[in-house]
Amino acid sequence: MMNNYSIKRLLMLSGLLMVSVLGAYAQSGAISGRVTDQQLVPLEGASVSIQELGRTASTSGTGEFSFTNVPDGTYTLVATFIGYETAQRAVAVSGQVVNTAITMVASAESLEEVVVIGYGTVERKHLTGSVANVQSKDFQKGTITSPDQLIQGKVAGVTITSNGGSPGAGSTIRIRGGASLSASNNPLIVVDGNPLSGDGITGAPNPLSLINPSDIETMTILKDANATAIYGSRASNGVILITTKGGTIGRPRLTLSSVNSLSTIANRVDVLTAGQVRAFVNEKGTSSQKELLGTANTDWQDLIYQQAFTSDNNLAFAGGVGNMPYRVSLGYLEQTGVLKTDYMRRGTAGINLSPKFFDRHLKLDLNVKGTLTNNDYANTGAIGSAIIFDPTQPVYDASSPFGGYFEWMEGDVPNSLSPRNPVSLLENYDNRGWSNRSFGNLQLDYAFHFLPDLHANVNVGYDVSRGWGATFIPEFAASNAANNGFFQRYKGNQNNTFIEAYLNYVKDIESIRSNINLTAGYGYYDNKVTNINFASYNAFGDELSTPNFPDDVQQNRLLSYYGRLIYAIADRYILSGTVRADGSSKFNPDGRWGIFPSAALTWRIKGENFLRDNDAISDLKVRVSYGETGNKDGITNYGYIPSYYYSVNESQYQVGNQFYHMYSPIAYDESLRWESTATTNIGLDYGFWGGRIFGAIDVYRKKTKDLLATVEIPVGTNYSNQLLTNVGNMENRGIEGSINVQAIRSENLNWEFGFNITVNEGKVTNLTLNENPGYQLAARGITGGTGNVLQYHTVGLAPYQFYVRKQVYDASGTPLEGVYEDLNGDGVVNSADQYYYKDPAPEYFMGFSTSINYKRLTLTTVLRANFNNYMYDNISSNFGVARNILNPSGFINNATTDVYATGFSNNQYFSDYYMNNASFLKMDNLGLTYDVGSLNSEGTVTMTLNANCQNVFVISKYKGIDPEIFDGIDYTLYPRPRIYSLGLNFGF
Repeated sequence: MMNNYSIKRLLMLSGLLMVSVLGAYAQSGAISGRVTDQQLVPLEGASVSIQELGRTASTSGTGEFSFTNVPDGTYTLVATFIGYETAQRAVAVSGQVVNTAITMVASAESLEEVVVIGYGTVERKHLTGSVANVQSKDFQKGTITSPDQLIQGKVAGVTITSNGGSPGAGSTIRIRGGASLSASNNPLIVVDGNPLSGDGITGAPNPLSLINPSDIETMTILKDANATAIYGSRASNGVILITTKGGTIGRPRLTLSSVNSLSTIANRVDVLTAGQVRAFVNEKGTSSQKELLGTANTDWQDLIYQQAFTSDNNLAFAGGVGNMPYRVSLGYLEQTGVLKTDYMRRGTAGINLSPKFFDRHLKLDLNVKGTLTNNDYANTGAIGSAIIFDPTQPVYDASSPFGGYFEWMEGDVPNSLSPRNPVSLLENYDNRGWSNRSFGNLQLDYAFHFLPDLHANVNVGYDVSRGWGATFIPEFAASNAANNGFFQRYKGNQNNTFIEAYLNYVKDIESIRSNINLTAGYGYYDNKVTNINFASYNAFGDELSTPNFPDDVQQNRLLSYYGRLIYAIADRYILSGTVRADGSSKFNPDGRWGIFPSAALTWRIKGENFLRDNDAISDLKVRVSYGETGNKDGITNYGYIPSYYYSVNESQYQVGNQFYHMYSPIAYDESLRWESTATTNIGLDYGFWGGRIFGAIDVYRKKTKDLLATVEIPVGTNYSNQLLTNVGNMENRGIEGSINVQAIRSENLNWEFGFNITVNEGKVTNLTLNENPGYQLAARGITGGTGNVLQYHTVGLAPYQFYVRKQVYDASGTPLEGVYEDLNGDGVVNSADQYYYKDPAPEYFMGFSTSINYKRLTLTTVLRANFNNYMYDNISSNFGVARNILNPSGFINNATTDVYATGFSNNQYFSDYYMNNASFLKMDNLGLTYDVGSLNSEGTVTMTLNANCQNVFVISKYKGIDPEIFDGIDYTLYPRPRIYSLGLNFGF
């Protein structure tokens, strides 16, 4: 529940909102109006001045401005906005309110939109790769704690699945499916030219959560190999370019925003009530089991979850002095988890400086971001315990030696096989972690005085993290009773540095109606992670274990040389070629270098004479590309050289009276080399009626060879029966499309919507060094039993196939326990009768977003849908059987209500009964914004109010708590909450 302090903050916020709104309505104005572009799209942040009075106002999010107390007379309104021609309008004031509309025309320099790509920019009409761009006005709204949430459902070919509802939880991001099995499938993230690596620090939040979402201006997604090949070895899984907000020359502007929200549990696991457990035990249990029943009626899930409060506050000051635009931002986030004792505090700061020198020939971009995070981590083991713990037992037992919490006993000690008290797991667990992170870069771009079309660019940056913390469990806690409690510190450091230098030459050659864009450069990247290993102790300070090595240092380096040519003829035919050579210390020097080329051709049909004057078609472009990228992320740094394990203390060898640690060799492959992915892409960009309808369609095929995978090898051929090596191939192919429509465009009413759909299919085409069609590679296991693997990689099928047995049902549709079909017809039902069911990835997925603006009100929503994604219900397979309740080990458990549907006495882990179609339609976001407008006579103070709901509803046949789990195995997911938010934005 919310504490008194949180309630006071909500009341204060509500009072501030009411006073502000009343104050806004109490003011009168003599001149008001709206500034739009030629398509009647409102321009936020435009400057409007009364020339004769020297008064200035800025437009709001709906393009509105106002002036009050204007004397009678005739005046000239002057509107200015970056990228647009200055607009003027004469108005006459005579004791009344004058309403006017100002339409601004894009300047010649901005008629062609510039898109950020790797190591530079390019006009959109000259794009040859598959690139999507999402601007801040189109981001998802509400309580957004990590940048990936901003574009969820917004981009075709991109899936973003949150890893749960805990504070600071990250997401799994896939661009056009995964291209690897054992190496990383995560896209490269580049922030203002700074490539971010995975955090790798124990206890630290996900790396993206350390970027303040309110600082982000645009996110550009590079999807095909032609767009990503300039990044070479780091781009097999796509690239996300994040550009943060900067300053502009002009009047300084201060913005203040506050979003406060309340989170609630949207769904819970269906388990038996205390009364149902009593009835079950009394009907089917033994007399000794009946005696174990308690008299309480405890809802354990209700006890571990809570309503959670979040407050996200941001302050930014931006402007420009002389030739130096600047922006300084501060942010503070407090987020309470819906699981009790879960709490995060995060402070952020950012500085952007962009001065220009030598008649604007030299441009400097300084970007520095810093984050301080403090987490109280809850014991997530309480989630599973709350599902299974006996609801007939009380939370507390005065006779309990374990802090007064009820626990199942086995003599004088806790029963080693029973679950622990869920409330005790939360309240007797103290895990506090801190992390500090700073990343930044200084980029210098110099246009040579003697040849201004030639630019020299040097980019130097860093990414430094420090994470530390400790876990403490008191001596009386049943979870660690055998050791009298537990204490251990953890600490880690990350130090990444890089330097990039390149030359860029862009030239219009009028004589042959051509444009040439040439880039050549060099990069050096040093990535180092150090994890500090500490001894563990019990609560009395007695040592439990000692680390063999105090420090674990992981370091790798990458050298790169790259070049790109974009050649456009008559703005109609664009040829692009890229090559990058990467050398990584992860591979043997003899095979360290990988070459990754790409080529593309674009035909801009709109530029042809027969379409140039066609007003109905505003854009029509065909793109064809091929490229290769590499992968070396997600694998060990030293897999190609002999290495040794240092034995643990329990495995020392005795010689006489002395014990010695032993060294054991680790399997290695000295010929380890690059995994590479070749992508072919055919795309169509289209636009109609001045851009009122626009979008893209792409068809692609990705083929990965030399897969980095850990496979079984013959015993005796190396130092293990498993080896990380280059083996096998896989492919992804698909089609994706998007359409964006400005359905209504008028002075008072605007409606626009966007829709995207993606169909993707993956397949493993080889998995062995020698041809072996029936070979399968274990991928993921399930909880329950010992060593139960349910997902495999298999040749000819998509990765992560569920491998199950075909359940037999009786005439009423009830599954028969232990009865499965003899699929191979040999008269024996065993593991040979398992079959491949489906992989967890959806066959196709869609995103829909819309915005309806009426005067000062704007309504927005985002919906997403997955179709034919399958889920294995590991909660029911593990907990939904009679044996789980009637445990023979001297205690009673709870079970999911599925125990009634199956009647299973024992676990049937491999039954396809537990496979479920988890297709869904989700409304991610529903928001309402009201633009209050100006709060002062000069129009310089503006205010916007917004209300938002996230995780609004889910429509699905899946009966678990959530149909969207990335790996397709549903087991004790930290619930994603439903979030209700109120927001307030001021501009000064």
